[in-house]
Amino acid sequence: MSMTVASIGMAIDEVSAEEKYFELAQRKAKVYSESSLVPREYQKNVGNVLIAQNMATRMGADVLMVMQNLYLVHGRPGWSAQFLIGTFNSCGRFSAIRYRFSGKTDTDDWGCTAYCVELATQEELIGTKVTIGIAKKEGWFSKAGSKWQTIPEQMLRYRAATFLIRTIAPEIGLGLHTVDELEDAGPAAEKRMPQLSSLNDWVVAKPAAIEAETVEQA
Repeated sequence: MSMTVASIGMAIDEVSAEEKYFELAQRKAKVYSESSLVPREYQKNVGNVLIAQNMATRMGADVLMVMQNLYLVHGRPGWSAQFLIGTFNSCGRFSAIRYRFSGKTDTDDWGCTAYCVELATQEELIGTKVTIGIAKKEGWFSKAGSKWQTIPEQMLRYRAATFLIRTIAPEIGLGLHTVDELEDAGPAAEKRMPQLSSLNDWVVAKPAAIEAETVEQA
């Protein structure tokens, strides 16, 4: 009987601690939501800020950095490529990402491969090679306003790096794609996912709809 009482007491203490933690998180979120320095999606939206805070905790990142680098594209949240690469480079498990280019510049064979070294084993980890030819076949290159036409070298680096990260450490980006990938997916992605207006909607829809949807290498 005493063990049962003790167990109940522990459960009550845990609930009380969780409530206090949530209240503290709400107060912090309210301060962020009232700041004009945070992106528009978080201003006057405590719910969005709370979700950003949770993601920052899971990633070991700064809350403001998460809010400044997490965007909704075609109804789905995505990271800026720079933030995802920076988070990977600073995680402490791998060396910084480096790039190897091959093929003749400005031809379909021109491509980039991202690689790094796993620090614990000193094994070199090599990602998928991305070429201009692949970008054209996937429809990334021909989209109106595509950055692939104006800054192809940078886009090759971004895409090669994100492929590498998603292959060897997908947990670093919490399974999210980058903004560039979601923009390249375009209308095809819109047809496969619900239209969301906030990160709150994303959390509700994710289990039923978004987790079943995959943007094919884009």
